[in-house]
Amino acid sequence: MTKGPAVAQIDASSNPAAHAADPGRGAAGEASSADPPAAGHPKKRGNLGSLFRLAGYLRPYRGWFTGAVAALFLTAMLSLAFPFLIGSMLGGGLRGGGVQLGGSTYTLNTILTWLLVALALQAFIAYFRIGWFAKAGEQALADARRAVYGRLVRLPMGFFGNTRVGELSSRVAADLEIVRETLITTLPQMIRHSVILTGGLIFITLDAPRLAVFMLACLPVVVIAVAIFGRRIRQYSREAQDRLADSNVVLNETLGDITTVKAYRGEASEEQRFGHALHRFIDAALTGARARAAFVSFIIFVLFGVIALVVWYGARMVDAGTVTEEQFMRFLFFSIFVGGSFGAFPEIMGQLNKASGAGDRIVELLDEPVEAVDSQPPAATGTPTPFPRVQGAIEFDQVGFSYPARPDVPVLHDISFQGRAGERIALVGPSGAGKSTLTQLLMRFYDPAAGAIRIDGRDLRDFDLGELRQQMAVVPQEVLLFGGSIFDNIRYGKPSASRDEVVLAAKQANAWDFIDALPEGLETQVGDRGVKLSGGQRQRIAIARAILVNPAILILDEATSSLDAESERLVQRALGQLMEGRTSIIIAHRLATVRHAHQIIVLKDGRVAEHGTHGELIDREGGLYHMLARLQFGLG
Repeated sequence: MTKGPAVAQIDASSNPAAHAADPGRGAAGEASSADPPAAGHPKKRGNLGSLFRLAGYLRPYRGWFTGAVAALFLTAMLSLAFPFLIGSMLGGGLRGGGVQLGGSTYTLNTILTWLLVALALQAFIAYFRIGWFAKAGEQALADARRAVYGRLVRLPMGFFGNTRVGELSSRVAADLEIVRETLITTLPQMIRHSVILTGGLIFITLDAPRLAVFMLACLPVVVIAVAIFGRRIRQYSREAQDRLADSNVVLNETLGDITTVKAYRGEASEEQRFGHALHRFIDAALTGARARAAFVSFIIFVLFGVIALVVWYGARMVDAGTVTEEQFMRFLFFSIFVGGSFGAFPEIMGQLNKASGAGDRIVELLDEPVEAVDSQPPAATGTPTPFPRVQGAIEFDQVGFSYPARPDVPVLHDISFQGRAGERIALVGPSGAGKSTLTQLLMRFYDPAAGAIRIDGRDLRDFDLGELRQQMAVVPQEVLLFGGSIFDNIRYGKPSASRDEVVLAAKQANAWDFIDALPEGLETQVGDRGVKLSGGQRQRIAIARAILVNPAILILDEATSSLDAESERLVQRALGQLMEGRTSIIIAHRLATVRHAHQIIVLKDGRVAEHGTHGELIDREGGLYHMLARLQFGLG
């Protein structure tokens, strides 16, 4: 048997593009980061198309899967020997002679030997069949998880503005787990019961045609009920999955900001909020369960009622001599097998409908257009594709912008300014003035609704996104490190960096002293979001990361505002070295940090209120900058 190729390992430095491509769709779609997201508007599918689409991930493992399906067919066919041989044994025993098969007479011992051989062979094949299904299914679902995750990290920022993290976590975890269970358990059950149902009906039709016709005449009612109930159950299953995702959203939000919850004694209110979300999920789940229960109850009554009628009819035929004892007993046992298989289909269809709802949500993610970042590092080397280094001259030309989630609320109005390569450009102003939005546009997290942004005279939209972002680095106000070591976090932007390069960057960031003093040094684990380190230590690690990337343009977003005096002094020294020779965009509320900027852009209500150096702006009495400086510096 041919095994599919091994699944490639992916780390933070490898290219998710290959895994993000959907094998059921072809090449991954791409979109500008300004494209409006489609999240929150699920497509109504109404069939199992999403599951067939996700089944495309089985292709690399089709050798294992095909072998498992073939083994399943064989074991299902062998299971049909049980009602045939048991029925023949009982029929012959009731008649008091040997077993009549094909015009020949066999002893009960011979029939028993055949039966035991069939059971042993079935058990032997089943062992390998289960393992092959698990191997193909688990590998395929691991690839699907990678594809969904690779898609998520490549989606534009506008998508995340409209979609909560808890919902996305639910899709990657709960929904894919349902699909996994369907592939590994439900699908084999469906194939097995289909073979038994089909084979059993064929045999009883050939062996006792009049009895078969009587039984089959009663089945249309059951088939129609399956079609009607199945559609309703699928709707309830989809609703339950959506409500479960809502509860996961609450869980993620609460644990993500547990400090605030405890500081404001919000435990009870969060518990109540989570309980309310769970209550909605339980309501939806119980509604679906009641529908499935009604369906199963209906099937049980009708199906086994049909079997009772058929047995009654067959017994009358035996009395009349129309069928033999062997034929009737074989028919009876086959009817039980057929009825059991048919009775299993409501539960199977319920699981398929549930998986289809989960699959729809996964496929919606895979259909989301991604950012066209073509310069991801290859998985084999982790070395980014080199691009020519820009000089760093920046120009905002009458830029206007509204967030896709709020298109009717303008955030920026006619913003225009220029900065030469290597200059330090400060953005100051009240909260909500648009400072962070300008940096998000510069990194093309979004595209402007009006005007243009240029680097070295070249419109940002003419850059490849990977080329553009490779030229930049960000040091945010609140640094959240990735779980792992200090070494991994420093070289996050340059996975190919050597240990010597990481150590040099740490020294330049004034971080090496505290790193070297730690028992495990660079291999120290930082904990969830870096909680094992202080704010100043995390900040200097972020600066070391930026130094290692060696960007042409540096963005500092309130990089020292939350630090104590000593930490700020160390970080400021590191920032001074980092900004040397680079174009720097400095967002600051504390004006003391921007006194030496080459130019200061003062923003108010999304507009440029003032523009100049610290000395020029401080002398403009009545100006916004002068007012802010007077408040902060205590000027008369």
